[in-house]
Amino acid sequence: MMRQLPVRLSPVADELLSSWIGRHAAFYSVPPPVMLRHCLPEASALRAADLHLSSDQEIRLAKMFATEPAAVRRMTFANVAQPSRRFIATRPTQVCTSCSPGHTEPEPILRSQLLGWRITCPLCGDHLRDAGDRELASPFRQYRTAALRGEKLLDDEVERGIGTWTSPAEIARLLLMRRIPRPIPRESDLWRFRVLGAIIPDLDGVVGAEQENLPTPAKPILPLHMRPALLAGIAIVERAGPEMLRMLRGHMMGDNRVRFTDSAESMIARTRKWKASSQMHLI
Repeated sequence: MMRQLPVRLSPVADELLSSWIGRHAAFYSVPPPVMLRHCLPEASALRAADLHLSSDQEIRLAKMFATEPAAVRRMTFANVAQPSRRFIATRPTQVCTSCSPGHTEPEPILRSQLLGWRITCPLCGDHLRDAGDRELASPFRQYRTAALRGEKLLDDEVERGIGTWTSPAEIARLLLMRRIPRPIPRESDLWRFRVLGAIIPDLDGVVGAEQENLPTPAKPILPLHMRPALLAGIAIVERAGPEMLRMLRGHMMGDNRVRFTDSAESMIARTRKWKASSQMHLI
């Protein structure tokens, strides 16, 4: 019979489940994996508890910590669809200086610190800051309005399952694919050109100046100061509609163009099916 912990620490707003378990581990002076196995003997790792929590596990954790299963689930990423989990970082990449509870030890980790599409805090709306040593001003401040719309599109899709004519996460994947600009540059410079640069012209120069390759479509978490460019690109494509995807394939060559075209046409076909189904329900 699972028994409640004798002393339970209150979670902070937006705290990640593994962080909450880890703070209890520190209180009881045991390693976090030991506390996790005490709560869920079958659990393999704290990261797994954040991503893959069953209903039964939620109920058991809720009893252990004297809370509701729904409260436990809100601390995880269990509702995030598998394809969108590529936007969830493995460690904190950003912080809100207004909402971060930095006065406690160990310091709680918030869910929003791992969300690779956010540039603002979901609790207070303030701009997030880089969690690392460097704090760089974004060179894409002129795209702020579009970037905030892109952030909302991804947030609606990933956190709430709300979509538009297509998946913003899929748009992000396409925008981070390689492109070949014209005139064709030297082979040594090809690494810095992405489809996103066809929409945000400043991008190519910024990437070249920083000499830092952008992440791949498989893990589309950009550094915080670069993130507004991707978010703005998502918003621009979403607003323009399917024809912009077809226009963008003109910036591709070879196998990349084939992969881009296949993905884009698949997205457009799903949109047509969704519209046809919606119209049938209205008849």
